[in-house]
Amino acid sequence: MKIAMIVVRTLMGLLFLFASITYFFKLIPTPELSGVVKTFNEGLGSVGYFFPLLKVTELLCGIAFVSGRYVPLATVVIAPVIVNIAFFHSFIDHSGLPVAIFLVLANLFVAYYYRDSYAGLLRSA
Repeated sequence: MKIAMIVVRTLMGLLFLFASITYFFKLIPTPELSGVVKTFNEGLGSVGYFFPLLKVTELLCGIAFVSGRYVPLATVVIAPVIVNIAFFHSFIDHSGLPVAIFLVLANLFVAYYYRDSYAGLLRSA
């Protein structure tokens, strides 16, 4: 199970590293968007801080997943991002649904592997 966890968290980390590095260095041209996807992206982009914050979060969590350090923290921090990715591809643009499903399952698998690390979070105060 340890080898499977290393493979899954590394793949997930590489996906987040790729997404953030291509954003910051503009390595891939932005495709022409239309319809609801364009409205959604323009709304998020109009606030100015959202995409840089999102990509920095993806970069830091990707580094954590690839390096194997602070993985339990990274699974908690990246969970809302993965939920948004899953909802976006479930309801707005179905083209990325396989990647979204992989991210949801991978994050659940990694979180389950590190379940003992979350004992303090799930204890009532």
